Amino acid sequence: MYEALAEVVRNGFAESRHYGSVAGLAPDGSLAHARGAVEETVLPRSTTKPFQALACLKAGAPLRGERLAIAAGSHTGEDFHVKAVEGILADAGLGVEALRCPPSWPEDEATRNALVRAGEGESRVRMNCSGKHAAMLAACAANGWPLDTYLDPSHPLQQLVRQVMADCAGEDPSPVAIDGCGAPLFGLTLTGLARAARSLVLAEDARPVADAMRAHPEYVGGTGHVNTELMRALPGSVAKGGAEGVLVAATAEGRAVAVKVIDGSPRATTAIALRALAALGADTTQADPLGAVPVLGGGRPVGEIRTIPEGRP
Repeated sequence: MYEALAEVVRNGFAESRHYGSVAGLAPDGSLAHARGAVEETVLPRSTTKPFQALACLKAGAPLRGERLAIAAGSHTGEDFHVKAVEGILADAGLGVEALRCPPSWPEDEATRNALVRAGEGESRVRMNCSGKHAAMLAACAANGWPLDTYLDPSHPLQQLVRQVMADCAGEDPSPVAIDGCGAPLFGLTLTGLARAARSLVLAEDARPVADAMRAHPEYVGGTGHVNTELMRALPGSVAKGGAEGVLVAATAEGRAVAVKVIDGSPRATTAIALRALAALGADTTQADPLGAVPVLGGGRPVGEIRTIPEGRP
């Protein structure tokens, strides 16, 4: 059963509520914070990307630094993101035409406006998943695997992704779905997703991915992106959101949370994750501004989206 995790308060009146689940792990890996249906399967959406990047790394893709970070991220399509994606592809002997993610406008508003003024349109390389897709192509090129079918769930790379996710989560990923970018998507329980997030910061083989994300958070998100700002506010942490109200975060010492808001809205997920990390004993004070989401009326704050404490009806 889902719990009320956050509410939208306008001029003192609670007009909406977000229900969902939160799984929080202590540094020793035990489930120390559980709200809602934490053993229910969710589709992790883009929270999967760090593990897809890890699979590409294991497959021999020559990724490091900002290129590894963008492989694990959902970038906002800024010019420096495009340069990194093009670099991954060029080193594999490929061009942007090899990408199979759908064309998209960049999420960064200033970049989009500049493209419109220049008379340019949507492109695959500006799509927020292009870093992941470029890394997948690089892994295929390194192994001589087929390029045209790299998104097929039966492809050797996708089978490796599934195995990596199973190893990190400690459970068999199921069901198999197709993500918005066209890549295979493997379901996990929310607790399994939290275990995977914890493994990202503690497991020796996953450490390069976490280190790249922490060193280059602007490639995991972008200018002003909440995932980028959360990692900057909590040094040593990793954070990755996904569509339909999913978010994972883990601190350097192994406190990890996975959030699923059942209505699919992401607007309260960061605040919910921060409350859960604090409940696990993490010092989140530097990130407090990210947990304060204003509700506007006439262009000025008239309320807030606030988390609901555990046990409150």
